[in-house]
Order: sequence, then structure tokens, then C-alpha cells
Amino acid sequence: MRWETARARLDDLTPGREPYTRGTYTPPHLPARSSMTLQSSVRVEKKSLGLDDEVQFIRSWLEKPLATGAVMPSGRILARTMASYVDPKVNGPVIELGPGTGPVTEALVTRGIDPARLVLVEFNPDFCRLLRARYPTATVVQGDAYSMRRVLDGALRQPAAAVVSGLPLVTKPMRMRVRLLHDALSVMLPRAPFIQFTYSTMPPIPKTLARVATEASERIWMNLPPARVWVYRKG
Repeated sequence: MRWETARARLDDLTPGREPYTRGTYTPPHLPARSSMTLQSSVRVEKKSLGLDDEVQFIRSWLEKPLATGAVMPSGRILARTMASYVDPKVNGPVIELGPGTGPVTEALVTRGIDPARLVLVEFNPDFCRLLRARYPTATVVQGDAYSMRRVLDGALRQPAAAVVSGLPLVTKPMRMRVRLLHDALSVMLPRAPFIQFTYSTMPPIPKTLARVATEASERIWMNLPPARVWVYRKG
């Protein structure tokens, strides 16, 4: 039903539209609504905001499936699992590659990461506009995350505390995936995590790389499709 509702609203989506804002507005000529009505309105707006994200994500996937990678944004449980590997007490920027509409970004903020610490690297210009509107203190960089060292040149003033990736790694050649991992490890603190999810049953990057330690979450069956989080650190 969720998929059918999102598909039904595709034709109503205007590229570049401003995202909904939270809260409600009572015109001066209308009586104020009760607190119960206001709370119901906020819940409806949050649901509408999530649905708009899904619609925009689906449209992006239909236009460029290999670039977007997933049909739907990461689910909340998957996003929380990815964010759980980031320690808010460790100083330094937190880099997110391919944040899309920001479900993992939201989980990172909920985890306790100050939005001002976030460096969001996104290729899609519509998603960049959305992220800038929602996280005005974050650094949003439009560019190819697979060339992160070039894209982030001059953007980092200290080693990163973590790199969180929502990129569709399995659509890329293995040498490109390994290069991205080494690039990420090179800009992070020692033992800082490179966090990557995958729908595949196989790790997106081999577990046998020299001087790289790996760990994996349990399979997240509640996500659609089911996914697993892999974490890579300097060994």
C-alpha cells in the first residue's frame, strides 16, 4: 500500500519543490484549533513529509537507477543501525556519502551528532537543496562521492570521526569500491568506522583486505528490502 500511494503521487511531484516545514499555521481570520487538533496536524505533516521523500526518491531512481541504487530511502531501523556505529563523543566531522533525502542524516542527529559537524556529499542537486533546507548548519557538497578526496579537498579541517555511506557500492567494480574505502580511511581518525549498508548477502567490500578490520550487523529483516550493515576500520 505504501508503494502504491507513492506511485500514485509521482505525477504531482514538481522537481525542486520546497520541502514541507514542520508545525502548523492558523490564519488570523480563523479561530485557533485545539491542542489535540494541532498534534494530529503535526503527525499528518510528518507522514506527508516522509511520503514526499519516498516519492522524490522513487522519481530519482526511475530517472537514474544505477546512481540512486535503492528504490526507497533507507528504513528507520536500518538508519538507526548505521548511526549506532558512530560515537558522538569522538571529535571531528562526520561524513555521509549519498545521503539522498536524509533518513540516515536524521538518525545521526537523533544519535547526538551536531548537524554542524555533518559533511554531506550528494550528487543529486534536488536532494542537495532539500538537505540544505533541513540542515542549514551542515556542509552540503554536491559532487561525486566516489571521488571523495577530490570533492572534499579543502572541506575538512581535521580528521573525520566516521564516514557513513549510502552509496550503491554493489553496482560498481570492486576496484572502485576498494579505492573508496581506502580514500575514506585516509581522511579519518585511527579506528574510525567506514559504515556501509548492502541488500546483498555478500559483503560489499571483501573482509580479507590487508590491515582492515571488519564487522557486520545482523540482517535487518524489517527493512525493505532486508539489509545488513558492514563496518570497516584500519586494522
